[in-house]
Amino acid sequence: MSSEQSSRLIAIVDDDESVQIALQDLIESEGLPTLCFGSAEQFLDSGAQRKAACLIADVRMPGISGLELQAKLKGDRCRIPIIFITAHGDAKMRIQAMRDGAVEFLTKPFDNAVLLETVHAAVVDHAKALGLRDSNR
Repeated sequence: MSSEQSSRLIAIVDDDESVQIALQDLIESEGLPTLCFGSAEQFLDSGAQRKAACLIADVRMPGISGLELQAKLKGDRCRIPIIFITAHGDAKMRIQAMRDGAVEFLTKPFDNAVLLETVHAAVVDHAKALGLRDSNR
């Protein structure tokens, strides 16, 4: 993977393989590379948190939850933008996620256009934070 591709890499963490595939197809239709993981543990073990420009994560997963993953990344000073998706979210959960730095908290089913807009904005913001140029191309 080239450095330009890794600077635009979108990591997807969801225990539902059908959701992984749907998100991967959607994101890759925009020309962005993706990596999918079935659990937060797989994601952390892969080292992708240091390569990805954005993380899309389910909130409720076996093992480490999405919110626990966010706390772990924050504790490790990993500043990857996180977009949460969930079928079981509530206001308290959304507030916690956003307070802890999530860029968005979407409830399933969500509008694909909103997700894509948020992903593109997160990639651009992440690139700016890293001092990269033209990362949206």
